[in-house]
Amino acid sequence: MTSSINVSLPRSLPEALGIDSRAIERFLAAISSNGVELHSFMLLRHGQVAAEGWWNPYSADLPHALYSVSKSFTSTAVGFAVKEKLLTIDDLVISFFPEDLPEEVSPYLERLAIKHLLMMASGHTQDITETMSQQPDGNWAKAFFGVPLEKEPGTHFLYNNGATYILSAIIQKVSGQSLLDYLKPRLFAPLGIVNPVWDTCPRGISAGAFGLSLITEDIAKLGLLYLQQGVWNGERLLDKEWIQAASTKQIDNGDNPDSDWNQGYGYQFWQCRHQAYRGDGFFGQFCLVMPEQQAVIAITGAQGDMQIVLNTIWDHLLPAMEPEPLASNEAEAERVAVQLRELAILPPHGLDCSENEEVMNGQIYKLEDPHGWQSFSVTFTGNEAVITMIHKENSYITRAGRSAWLAGRSSLIEEKDLKVVSSFTWKDADTFEYTIRFIETAVLITVEVKVDGQTIALKEKVNVVPDTDNRDAIIGRI
Repeated sequence: MTSSINVSLPRSLPEALGIDSRAIERFLAAISSNGVELHSFMLLRHGQVAAEGWWNPYSADLPHALYSVSKSFTSTAVGFAVKEKLLTIDDLVISFFPEDLPEEVSPYLERLAIKHLLMMASGHTQDITETMSQQPDGNWAKAFFGVPLEKEPGTHFLYNNGATYILSAIIQKVSGQSLLDYLKPRLFAPLGIVNPVWDTCPRGISAGAFGLSLITEDIAKLGLLYLQQGVWNGERLLDKEWIQAASTKQIDNGDNPDSDWNQGYGYQFWQCRHQAYRGDGFFGQFCLVMPEQQAVIAITGAQGDMQIVLNTIWDHLLPAMEPEPLASNEAEAERVAVQLRELAILPPHGLDCSENEEVMNGQIYKLEDPHGWQSFSVTFTGNEAVITMIHKENSYITRAGRSAWLAGRSSLIEEKDLKVVSSFTWKDADTFEYTIRFIETAVLITVEVKVDGQTIALKEKVNVVPDTDNRDAIIGRI
């Protein structure tokens, strides 16, 4: 198997690539003024990086969960399998899974082909992610086939994680390798993408629709490969015909001319306005390809309104891309470069301290929670707080800095040990708040604790779960 060597993309000044540095400054200002949370931003033009920045505590070398940008990598794997004649997009899906089919195979299911999975037109009328995750034996393919198709395959767009998972399972069937291992010598190694990680289903099949983690530059490299019509460093990796099919509209998905989610869908790529296309992922992950401008934009973030990110690109970056290099403006380019280097997400800062710090210090509060949270305690030492929460059999300990990020690890989400930064502050004299950023993901957890004598009221907010705002507070008593 070919090993990957991390090879960085070439860098250049924006003006040398036909981009006014001031447009990048305006883009960053608009992102800030609109309250958009980005974690990283990389702008490529003509194969070179014109601008790049990471909002501290996120960084260039830190992998980030791509969520559904993973789908575009899965589609790319199908492109390789087509090139190697392991399958065709007209192959019938049921032919790969005889052991997982229902007793009665419907006519719709009989006609379901790989191309229908690629274009999100399987015939389902609901996303079956939850159905798959609840399959008692962990057989996600069986769960997929167990949900009846209510539409003729190829006629009805429905964004469906199950469709992409089945593509991953097919790759494993025809290649004898997981999707991740199949892509390593074909895509990741040639592009210099090292240490890719892809979550799997309970049976060890790469999730396909989500679960891939890469650094920002790796996202940009995929976009550049597609922009270059499948050629990398002079070598053709993917067939041009595949690139064209995957990146153009295969099915309609709405009629709102102002929405970048209604411009059509290709093979696991969304169509955009301005003749662009993209892979995108939950809460603001983007691999945006702009063929007319010969540009690629890679973004990670934690932004619920993803349209505002694209609008900001269309408003500020798109019109700034000129066909020829611009006059050198090194002073302005350096000013923007400094601005990009100094990007940061600051920890919340309320009161410096509160008398309730002494009241809470070292106390164990027994929680009255039907969901299994048993106790809460916090110990203050100078500008550090150690927060301990016990849930059933598990103890979760967070070290937080006083209005400052403190690095650590936590398994509070996804049952995985992940890198975090944490901070605490006093919102007011009676309200202790601590924040945990899972800096390999889009997840931010904020816990607010109101203190009233020997009683606390604890509320948790998770940025990627909207209904947490409406949950009742958990009461705790000494």
